[in-house]
Amino acid sequence: MSEPTTLRIPTPHGEVSARWNPPAGPPRAAMALAHGAGVHRDHPSMNALAEALAGRGFAVLRFNFPYTEAGRKLPDAEDVLVGVWSAVWDRFRVRPETAGRPRLAAGRSMGGRMASIAASKLPGFDPDGLVFFAYPLHPAGKPERLRVDHLGRITAPMLFLSGTRDPLAERGRLEAEVGKLGVGARLAWLEGADHGFEVLKRSGRTAAEVLDEALDAMDRWLDGVVSPAGPRA
Repeated sequence: MSEPTTLRIPTPHGEVSARWNPPAGPPRAAMALAHGAGVHRDHPSMNALAEALAGRGFAVLRFNFPYTEAGRKLPDAEDVLVGVWSAVWDRFRVRPETAGRPRLAAGRSMGGRMASIAASKLPGFDPDGLVFFAYPLHPAGKPERLRVDHLGRITAPMLFLSGTRDPLAERGRLEAEVGKLGVGARLAWLEGADHGFEVLKRSGRTAAEVLDEALDAMDRWLDGVVSPAGPRA
């Protein structure tokens, strides 16, 4: 893999920092990747994910939201998060490295949900696919409060990667909701994984193995659902 580089991206809500992780050779696809609510772009889990993606031939741009840029713990308001996603996407989609390749919008937990909101209502937010690493279907302990109203308005293919022990994605409800989204939506379960893709020691598996399993499912989705249609102009 090539060395990552750091850049600054202007947004309507101030500049945010980002890190570009290129693969060793020509990328097979490019991904803009947002962090979850409790971490930042350089959290160990984000580093591991970006490095694993680059190792599989993905060019990855991961970025901070304003609150993490400022060192705050409380996430920004939804309109700020979506506005930053839009600004990052505008910069990401014109990078020469992404030309002629599938462009994916992805995120862990909250970061993925904000990408889905942007894709549901912003005309210029036009990913060839969306990848959700642990989509937060509902708050913990409140499975009736579903965060799904906007998903049916998304036209791009979607992949939900979810752990079977995730308290923010009750299995039956997530299966039912993804089933409503049509043939372009896929769901892959990660056995024994929680919301952070961690597993219990007694499972005999490691977090690295869970991540490999998730990326294997993403590879199949990319080759079988996204790539045949080709990237958008």
